Amino acid sequence: MSTPLRGSTAFPYQLVATDLDGTLLRSDQSVSERTREALAAATAAGAAHIVVTGRSAPWTRPVLEDLGYQGLAVCGQGAQVYHVGEDRLLTSVTLDRQLAGVALAKIEAEVGPLFLAASRDGLDGEVLVGAGYSVVGALPSTPLTDVADLWAAPLNKIYIQHPTLTDDELAEVAGRTAGGFVSVTMAGEGIVELLPLGLSKATGLSLAARRLGLKAADTIAFGDMPNDLPMFAWSSYGVAMGNAHTDLKAVADEVTGANDEDGIAVVLERMLG
Repeated sequence: MSTPLRGSTAFPYQLVATDLDGTLLRSDQSVSERTREALAAATAAGAAHIVVTGRSAPWTRPVLEDLGYQGLAVCGQGAQVYHVGEDRLLTSVTLDRQLAGVALAKIEAEVGPLFLAASRDGLDGEVLVGAGYSVVGALPSTPLTDVADLWAAPLNKIYIQHPTLTDDELAEVAGRTAGGFVSVTMAGEGIVELLPLGLSKATGLSLAARRLGLKAADTIAFGDMPNDLPMFAWSSYGVAMGNAHTDLKAVADEVTGANDEDGIAVVLERMLG
């Protein structure tokens, strides 16, 4: 993945890919003025900025509106390529619900009952939250009172939590027992996800980049969690935030400051000169 910084232009990359939570967003869910200015300077130098997030499009839209963002965003862990300016999904990948049911059964046979939530497909897709599942932050959700309703409409992903296992432990068990049916990733504290098999942030980012006429060699990526590993592997240069998971730091080309320390801006400012 690691390559020398290329070219003698004002900015060495044509595409800046940033995760949202724990990366572009500070702990208070804001984007600092310094980071806004650094991204604006990168785009003024000719680079495109693409948000690449585990959030589904409905959960991403308010942040993008605050940024005045009009381009492409990769949402739902790569499942959705969303054209913000046109408010439409260009691509959308859904979870095979039969395979997901098998995956859940296999995981629960190993570790016991899980707490569940699920993200429904579409620009207005709800996030359904079952009993016992703890939603991180203040994102909008709909109570799931009947587990049968989980399968009533197309889904992008299923979220799982366990009463005693850590996120790392749950992700390991889920991947080991159900990895032949779904992809498993950890996107943040309390956020272990079951995705369509083979789906990752790299899938969506590559599709979005292609629409812009760009490729992996043109891309610098910023992230903080294991779900950013495929994006780093695809991109030319991967920058882990100071608050990042150790697995991501281990493969990063660079570790910058934390999200609350304007880590993205630190790197972009240096590269812009």
